[in-house]
Amino acid sequence: MDHPALPTIIRVPAEVRCREELERLQAWDQWSRPSGWQLSPRAVEVFILGSAELQIRPKYIGDRERVQIAIATLASDRALLLVGEPGTAKSWLSEHLSAAICGTSQLIVQGTAGTTEDQIKYSWNYALLVTEGPSERALVPSPVLTAMRQGQIARLEEITRCASEVQDALISILSEKAIAIPELGRIEYARRGFNIIATANTRDRGVNEMSSALKRRFNFVELPVLTDLQQEIQVIRQRTLEMLEEQGLPLKLSDDLLETLATVFQELRMGQTLDGQQKVRRPSTVMSTAEAISVLFGGALLAHYFGEGRVRGEHLLSLLIGAVAKEDRSDLEVLGEYIETVARKRRGRVWKEIAEARRLLRTL
Repeated sequence: MDHPALPTIIRVPAEVRCREELERLQAWDQWSRPSGWQLSPRAVEVFILGSAELQIRPKYIGDRERVQIAIATLASDRALLLVGEPGTAKSWLSEHLSAAICGTSQLIVQGTAGTTEDQIKYSWNYALLVTEGPSERALVPSPVLTAMRQGQIARLEEITRCASEVQDALISILSEKAIAIPELGRIEYARRGFNIIATANTRDRGVNEMSSALKRRFNFVELPVLTDLQQEIQVIRQRTLEMLEEQGLPLKLSDDLLETLATVFQELRMGQTLDGQQKVRRPSTVMSTAEAISVLFGGALLAHYFGEGRVRGEHLLSLLIGAVAKEDRSDLEVLGEYIETVARKRRGRVWKEIAEARRLLRTL
């Protein structure tokens, strides 16, 4: 797939952004590959988890065994379902797995209440359909059908947001590895290398529960919320620096800034301080790692464009307000209480700046 010049792209696909790493891995890779794969499962694992020796940056920081199970699933005849809380890198992992295995992460169906069966299978160019009837030229393949034809990975985001009848359109595809096109009198069979990675948000359970028949076609891999402070700091640091690099901003992120932000998110998420000595109220919103990255990146932009170039506690707090109160305005009271009972007692520049900014923000 052709792409415009990189500086003009806001969100560069993984296969383009990581092209040099993928080429390096292909040259290094000496292991057996499943039919249709561009890399061996071992090389895919290195791409996802990183390697200092090969200069491969980690794309996912977490349990190695979960990543291995996900990769092995995609080499089997079962599809992969990544489940977890919002912000646990389901889509991020799905994108990078697809890029490493088949060279493209762009065959995507976004699951919504409005997703139709046509978007799973195929539709028609109705002008051509009226003019010349059902024909190959009038057929508009879905990303899933395209992946089947080319032996690639299709991605289905937020599968539980799709209506049940749309979900069930996947059953025959995953069972038979084929799509019937009766209008053309033929059946499209998947080439080797084809599979599907779906994602599901655990907070959406009950929206459109998957049928037992469909569940049996997937291998479930749950991605947990990060509970290790240093791991979360590493994720926040790496992803924020990547985003700043894409923006061409030379900002540095201090260790105390990262530790303070990660601590705030972990304590509000767990409902207690990290030492277990004090209970705190939890906001109703999800305090995810992805949200923490957004807060830090936004704070860095404020510091660069409107400040002195150094991210301060007040920059973080101004973004935290939007993150915490996006679902329930009363959650601002939870944040204010946390600042008064926890943050104000802490030592350190960033903690002090957050506590001082509390008085300046009328919204709290």
